[in-house]
Amino acid sequence: MKDGDHLEISADDLIALVSRYNPKTNADLIRDAYDYGRDLHAEQRRHSGELYFNHPVAVAAILTEQQLDDATIITALLHDTIEDTKASYAEVSERFGEEIAELVDGVTKLTNLQLTSTETKQAENFRKLFMAMSKDLRVILVKLSDRLHNMRTIRAMKPEKQAQKARETMDIYAPLAGRMGMQWMREELEDLAFRVLNPEGRASIIRRFINLQKETGDVIQRITGDMRHELEKAGVEADVFGRAKKPYSIWRKMQEKDQAFSRLSDIYGFRIITPSEEDCYRALGAIHQRWRAVPGRFKDYISQPKTNGYRSIHTTVSGRDGKRVEVQIRTGQMHDVAETGVAAHWSYRDGVRSRNPFAVDPARWIATLTEQFDAEDDHQDFLEAVKLEMYSDQVFCFTPKGEVVKLPRGATPIDFAFAIHTRIGSACVGAKVDHMRVPLWTRLKNGQSVDIITAEGQSPQATWLDIAVTGKARAAIRRALREEDKARFIKLGRELARSAFDNVGRKATDKALSTAARAMRFSDRDDLLARLGSAEITGREVVSAVYPQLLPKKGAEVDAKRAVIGLSPGQSFERAFCCQPLPGERIVGITFKGRGVVVHAIDCDRLSAYEDQPERWLDLHWHEGSHPAVYGATLEVTLNNDAGTLGRICTLIGETRANISDLQFVDRKPDFYRLLIYLELRDVAHLHSLMLTLEAESDVAAISRCRNLGNESAESTA
Repeated sequence: MKDGDHLEISADDLIALVSRYNPKTNADLIRDAYDYGRDLHAEQRRHSGELYFNHPVAVAAILTEQQLDDATIITALLHDTIEDTKASYAEVSERFGEEIAELVDGVTKLTNLQLTSTETKQAENFRKLFMAMSKDLRVILVKLSDRLHNMRTIRAMKPEKQAQKARETMDIYAPLAGRMGMQWMREELEDLAFRVLNPEGRASIIRRFINLQKETGDVIQRITGDMRHELEKAGVEADVFGRAKKPYSIWRKMQEKDQAFSRLSDIYGFRIITPSEEDCYRALGAIHQRWRAVPGRFKDYISQPKTNGYRSIHTTVSGRDGKRVEVQIRTGQMHDVAETGVAAHWSYRDGVRSRNPFAVDPARWIATLTEQFDAEDDHQDFLEAVKLEMYSDQVFCFTPKGEVVKLPRGATPIDFAFAIHTRIGSACVGAKVDHMRVPLWTRLKNGQSVDIITAEGQSPQATWLDIAVTGKARAAIRRALREEDKARFIKLGRELARSAFDNVGRKATDKALSTAARAMRFSDRDDLLARLGSAEITGREVVSAVYPQLLPKKGAEVDAKRAVIGLSPGQSFERAFCCQPLPGERIVGITFKGRGVVVHAIDCDRLSAYEDQPERWLDLHWHEGSHPAVYGATLEVTLNNDAGTLGRICTLIGETRANISDLQFVDRKPDFYRLLIYLELRDVAHLHSLMLTLEAESDVAAISRCRNLGNESAESTA
């Protein structure tokens, strides 16, 4: 070692960590393994430049948190010796015993697996991984802790290597940790990988949390206090703990539910730890008596435990301010298993193996996974079998040729057929599941073989829309139904459009209908009319797309001086004139001394000037609700140079309840003129509806919004 080199955790420190839960530990053997590993790795360094042996010691320390036996701790200290040093299996076996040598060798073999190669290679590696686990599950516990420490220190690696390791962690190791019942490790692995793969998304979630705490205070402390009070009233002795969910967990929920952070409800989780199983149900009664239970969110894993030994009652209730909170209720012994999963089998207390009645036998648990895999000769089938065990929120089914089709839970043979090909889905007349004829509304299960029966001349039926659950299948069915009788639907849709436009004093011109089609994201005018005629959309929706001002919204207006959320108390704000952000647009704030905060649209070009000053940035968002028409925006409009044109345009703008603050002519020609119209609007939806209204007029040749105007000055709204 060089002068100044040091080990972050000494041998005495590590032995002290083990002795806390196992006073009868073999301290001499751990010290010998520590010295042996330190000497073998003496000249090796990590990417960060620190001593390499810091890593095996840190892995051993992580395993002490799970109160594991001496053999596992020593394996962690030596897990890279056979792979990266001159040590051999025979030498490790002679010095530390056959058990530890087997474990070190098992971890070495796992390390050599290339888990990010081709699908076929990956299937082979999965087989080896599960075979190694089946021999002694402790090798995967060491490997998971090894991966956890590597992810905690991943910043020293090259960016491309970070991305590779993070993706491997997200795809393989995190789900495996969850399947073993080690939920805390799964969450931390996912979050560390999330930090590498999507740093902006993670930072955004954290900023939202900080702002939420500023707005609502310490919600966790308040709800925890409320729960303790209710349990005391019911005479239930219990400990209550609350926490905010991990950023990745929240991000995943946002993606699954397609919701913004502000609309998520159950971002807090609470645990109630009781002395006995009977107290769990008494605690559940007290919680449900005080707060309203959310239907469909109750699960009793005490009466029906998971295969990895997990036991707990899960419920979700509406807490303060209508916010949903998730509550888990379990005994102390159940909690130990919930924290360490299958690893609880090896946990020590007071120098003896902990006899937790809920800890599963690892050999029996791994047998349930490997039993079916042993019979698989085809590597691809084996890989899919592994995946369906780990990804329980998806359904993996097989075609008659053995190809795998991935579907969401609840999918039917109709979804399966369209997943293979739209042509097969459209011609479907029946299905066989595991060689048995079944109705098309049958819900498919993991591992089933599905054979779709087709017939010439068959076409999708309207009733299929009630059966299909995937977006691909439902879209294809709707498209086929429209095409089947498109001409009749277009004709009916035109009559419905004429009537709807007449009701608001407007004409359903071809240009107005084309504008509506574009605004509603339909391919063309006929597509819009066909959907209107088939009752997929209403005449009111079509009118609203072009003339929303004729269908006014109701609701109290938001105070313009308090329109932005995320400011400190007493902090004022100004809207940047360069980008003129409107309510409804994503925004950030830049702080200025003596001036408060200048609010910019998130895509404003001027923000690049502050990229090296992150301390001045604020994550802001607009209050939801109806805003007054006081926010400036600028439109560039090209009009036909005819008598009365400008007057009609100004009248139209007035009808949309927008205010014109100024007009500036930019260019004037014999046949047209171009001008800037300075407006005062409610929000970005108001702007878009106004632009659509103007675009539908025959005298408007072109229209666009002006951004990045002038200089850095701001217009005050506070």
